[in-house]
Amino acid sequence: MNAHSSGQPVRVWDPFVRVFHWSLVACVLLNFVVEEGEALHQALGYAASALVGARILWGFVGTRHARFADFFPTPDRLRRHFASLLAGRREHHVGHNPVGALMMLALMAFVLLLGLTGYMQTTDMFWGDEWLEEVHEALASTLLGLAGLHAAAAIIMGRLERTNLIGAMITGIKLRRDR
Repeated sequence: MNAHSSGQPVRVWDPFVRVFHWSLVACVLLNFVVEEGEALHQALGYAASALVGARILWGFVGTRHARFADFFPTPDRLRRHFASLLAGRREHHVGHNPVGALMMLALMAFVLLLGLTGYMQTTDMFWGDEWLEEVHEALASTLLGLAGLHAAAAIIMGRLERTNLIGAMITGIKLRRDR
């Protein structure tokens, strides 16, 4: 567990992680207002996929809290986290907590699946296949729902942990409030 209990500021998310996060948010949100099939929709989808690809690479070579090894949601880490929550104990994680890590990985997987199904729709083999369009739309709706859940969880867990998680994703500095 990456716990910190002091009220001292801790540098958590490096500039790459923060730029990745907010750029991905922008790509996803913009793609929900841009008409499917338009060049901008495709460009935003490919940009989102490229961002996720870069983040995966950064998960192996980046700074400490950006590395998957620092927060990967193993069954044991998830079990301990849920047990702590159910017992009313507050765990403080410097980086992602195990459920947050699981959500992050799920969001990235959905972005890559959207990129893949979007690309497939441009190929001769799948051009105009309605089932693929429906899969793409279902993935997009699920991604939006998961992103909303992710944002709500960041606010709720920030309050439970007495940490401004949204602010930390902007500044890169996490500060636990003792009161």
